[in-house]
Amino acid sequence: MIWFFLCVGLLVAGYFIYGKFVERIFGPKPELATPAITMADGVDYVPMSDKKVYLVQLLNIAGVGPIFGPILGALYGPVAMLWIVFGCIFAGAVHDYFSGMLSVRAKGASVPTVVGEHLGTAAKHFMNLFAVVLLMLVGVVFVLSPAGLLANLTSTDLVYWIVAIFAYYILATIVPIDKIIGRFYPIFGALLVFMSVGLIIGLIVSGKGFYNTGMDFSNLHPTELPLWPLLFITIACGAVSGFHATQSPLMARCMQNEKSGRFIFYGAMIGEGIIALIWCTLGLSFYDSTEALNATMANGGPAAVVHEVSTSLLGTVGGILAILGVVILPITSGDTAFRSARLIVADFLKMTQKPLVKRLLIAIPMFILGFIISKAEFGVIWRYFGWANQTTAVIMLWAAAAYLIKEGKLHWICTIPAIFMTAVVITYLANAPIGFGLAMNVSTIIGLVSTALITLAFLVKFRPSQLREAKES
Repeated sequence: MIWFFLCVGLLVAGYFIYGKFVERIFGPKPELATPAITMADGVDYVPMSDKKVYLVQLLNIAGVGPIFGPILGALYGPVAMLWIVFGCIFAGAVHDYFSGMLSVRAKGASVPTVVGEHLGTAAKHFMNLFAVVLLMLVGVVFVLSPAGLLANLTSTDLVYWIVAIFAYYILATIVPIDKIIGRFYPIFGALLVFMSVGLIIGLIVSGKGFYNTGMDFSNLHPTELPLWPLLFITIACGAVSGFHATQSPLMARCMQNEKSGRFIFYGAMIGEGIIALIWCTLGLSFYDSTEALNATMANGGPAAVVHEVSTSLLGTVGGILAILGVVILPITSGDTAFRSARLIVADFLKMTQKPLVKRLLIAIPMFILGFIISKAEFGVIWRYFGWANQTTAVIMLWAAAAYLIKEGKLHWICTIPAIFMTAVVITYLANAPIGFGLAMNVSTIIGLVSTALITLAFLVKFRPSQLREAKES
């Protein structure tokens, strides 16, 4: 458990040290009025307190990703915790901070508009389509996973819960943000934190430790799946996740001061990283071996691990409460995923969202399509979601790097994680069955060479002399 607390300490230190460094480079301007003030409409642009915005942001970004991903990542051994810590501090939290703050500076614009502003019109049109597809996949994943947990918990038919959750999503997507999301989600966020801490305390009291690994950072996966690049796709929301770039604009429309950005955006990602560490530690410690953990997942996936760990460590009542906390996560991210999709489509169509009928005009067809997608196999949806999620993060990181270059600021804080994640997603696509199915050595070469070419093209396009020439012309 010393390793767990050391990792948590590193995340907290990362917030105060590296987070402050990132904030200084961006340069928030507290004297500027935020979109929540200048564009208040009572629907999406609604001023809220920092604490409330932080808790809503935490729930928005923390779906099943920081639970299911780290449980799957635990199969690789303690090395998964290293990725959570360093990925979160140097990539994920940086990504979230810039996706939120660049949205604030762009009047609360959604991620396609932000990307288009800094990478060009072609990138904007691509992101309009790509972001909506990602959000639809997220919404469906975050219907099926909680529906499965609730069906197991209540012995009720799965279809009933799918319909019930979709019905709630429709309501939460179209009503003003402060009526449901702003009112109840801070309470759910506090419950999530409480139950996560309760589980780690239960693990400490149980006396369980890492399963016979010591601090072995080699690949311990029982089926010998490769660390590269799968670990960096498997653990997304707890380390770096493009889905967050679609969610941050929701709170960019509600925060009242730019100085709050580090607490809200960088800080919420650090909070999610701690949740991911808790569930990775539970996966590493509760079972005697990676084989035992894998055997449980073979009979119900990560949801079976959540159920078994929660009820064993906290008893029946405490376990049910913990499971309900886990259910809340995807539901509170799924509805905001559909809400973000509605706003992206509305921005593209230039359709005001104040009248209810116009919100319904976009939301209803979107939910019908989502219900159709939910009929596909969950495993297939999850794999496409994983790749699309990390690819969105790549695009957002390159957009943030371009912004920093244009502003004459230290762009490497975004460029370096953008380079790394570009290599990850290209290698994964080349190797994975959902992609080209090539051999790993060939896929890695393709990933590295492609990344080198993309990086060179980026640095040439956004070199200072080129930007000066563009401004003069």
